[in-house]
Parts: sequence; structure tokens; C-alpha cells
Amino acid sequence: MKTAAILVAAGRGSRAGGALPKQWQSLAGEPVIAHALRAFAGMERVLVIHPDDRDLAGALGTDARIVEGGATRDASVRAALEALDGRGIRQVLIHDGARPLVSAEVIAGVLAALKTAPGAAPALPVTDALWTGEGGHVSGTRDRAGLFRAQTPQGFDYAAILAAHRCHPGGAADDVEVARHAGLAVAITAGSEDNLKLTLPGDFARAEAVLKGRRMDLRIGNGFDVHAFCPGDHLWLCGVKIAHGRGLLGHSDADVGMHALTDALYGALAEGDIGQHFPPSDPQWKGAESHIFLRHAMGRVAARGLKLANCDVTLICEAPKIGPHAPAMRAALAAIMGVEMERVSVKATTSERLGFTGREEGIAALASAALVSL
Repeated sequence: MKTAAILVAAGRGSRAGGALPKQWQSLAGEPVIAHALRAFAGMERVLVIHPDDRDLAGALGTDARIVEGGATRDASVRAALEALDGRGIRQVLIHDGARPLVSAEVIAGVLAALKTAPGAAPALPVTDALWTGEGGHVSGTRDRAGLFRAQTPQGFDYAAILAAHRCHPGGAADDVEVARHAGLAVAITAGSEDNLKLTLPGDFARAEAVLKGRRMDLRIGNGFDVHAFCPGDHLWLCGVKIAHGRGLLGHSDADVGMHALTDALYGALAEGDIGQHFPPSDPQWKGAESHIFLRHAMGRVAARGLKLANCDVTLICEAPKIGPHAPAMRAALAAIMGVEMERVSVKATTSERLGFTGREEGIAALASAALVSL
């Protein structure tokens, strides 16, 4: 079933303040209307604008059809509906361009209701007490039972709502009013508190906060590494030099714990592993200190607008004993990564004398890292 979306953005929105109408003002670095348009990606879209906003609409680079609106909201909607005539549209969603935060769930709820009703619209039940006022004082109360706060998109059978607009005398507050005037039943679907209509200057700050919350990026990566023992009198683990009867064999300094942690960071970024960034075939990395790799991974984290939430390294070995060195390891890793020590965990376990670690042939390390958006 072919669905179209009409975004009504022809108003002037003077109560919002600013040099531009509210739908063209910036929200999180983009015009408000750009956020609203994106919510209906994949549908045939019609953007209804004021004639004075042609250049602003052109700067969007959108593939939406641009239609000039009328003097009233219902006149603007009718212009968009007429522009869709003959294009095989079966149902249409009509949305306020000043509602940039409509969610996929709200849209899906309207579309689901249209399977059994000619019209559907999201709303929130009124939960506050209602008063009437006169002269700055409360003059009475009203029962809130059965009252709802209307939202958009309001969805309809296309042919039905086009016919309803063609016969409506004009002046309707929204398209539900037009539909009901024509005798169409309109189902109420679930709205959202985030689906606010930008009306006053303070609404922009609230919308920015909602967008920031939605854009929280959480990424988790895992790393695993193994190094065999070799002749030596010390080894490096998680940035700490530990005296031991053997060393660890590796192309670099063989810090198995730091390698696992570095791979966990690359994994969280979906950027491969140490070997891809620092190929062992390249002689410049022979004997390199592993903090070079870890710092590079953290640089990639910062470049992606992320930060370390926490990391956890588990060293698997029979010897050396890790417990006495764990605080120093945590401090060393925290310093290299530029994070608080409380975000870094280092612990150890044995393999109960099983496998290569149990036979003391080498050390294995597991690491996990969680990254979040700044």
C-alpha cells in the first residue's frame, strides 16, 4: 500500500522568536524541518512551504516534492493533497513540520490503525486538572475525563481525506476536524511526550535535550590475546614491569593484557585489531611498547566522538601472581588512556592447571570495553 507523508511548514511561527520561522531554525545543527522530514524517509513526501521560503527549502537538498501552501493550515494541506492526486497514493500521513521528534513507534501506531479505520491520529490523555480563568483568577473547573492532547502525524485513507478537504468550508484546527466534519471515524493511537510541537523559545532547549538522549551511542568490544613464555627475567603486563623467571614472546613487548584491551577498543569501533593498524610484518613495530597501540586506539575513540565508560581485563595464568600488581596495572592503563582509575578493572584467574596456561606455557588475556557518546 503506497503511503505518502505531507509535512506542513508554511506557517510563520512568530511566538518561537528568532530571525527565521521556527521550522527553519537550527536544532542540533540542522533545520527543524530536516529532522521531521527524516522521520518519514522511504515514503513519498510533500513539503508544504511559504512562498518566501523557497531558497531555504532548496538548501535542504531533499527529494521531497515542494508545494507552496495557502493562507491557512487546511488550505496548505489541501494543496499538498491535490499535488498527490493521480500518483497511486492509498494512505497519507499529515504531520506538523514543527514536530521534529516524532518517533518510528508513533508513526507505526498510526499506520497500524489505518488497517481498520479510515483515519487515525496520536494523542496523549489529559492528566492535569483543568480550570477556566477570568481576570487572572480561577473561575471554574472542567472534567478532564475523555480529553486528549492531539498530535501528528494524522493518518487517513487518501481518497477519503482529499474528498473531505474539498468539501470543508475552511478554518479547521487540524485534519481530524476536517475528517470528522465529513463523517470519517478517527481512531486514537498512542502519542509520545517527546513528540512536542515547537511553539515557544524554551521548546528548542527541551528538543535539544531529547535529541541528545536519543543519540547516546553505546558500543561494546571484546579482545583476546595469548603470548607464550620465553627465556627472560621479566615481563610486561598491563603496563607494569614484573620480575619473573621468564619473559613473554612477541613481536612487540608482548604485553598480553594491553593487547587484549586495545583489541577490545578497536572491536567496539568496528575497526579491526592491532594487526591491521600495526602489522607485525612491519619492522618498525618490532619491540614496540604496547602503550603506543593503546594510545592509538583511544585516539580513534575520541575521533569518533566517544569516550570510555569502563573496561575490564582478565589475565589467565598460573604465574606470576597478579593480585599484588593489579592496583598498579589499573593506574598504568588509566594513565595511558587518560581516564579515571575507577573506569579500569584488572583481575586474574587460573585455568585450574588445564590447557597451555595450566601447563605454564604462556599467558592469555580477555578484555571488554564499553564506549559511550560524548
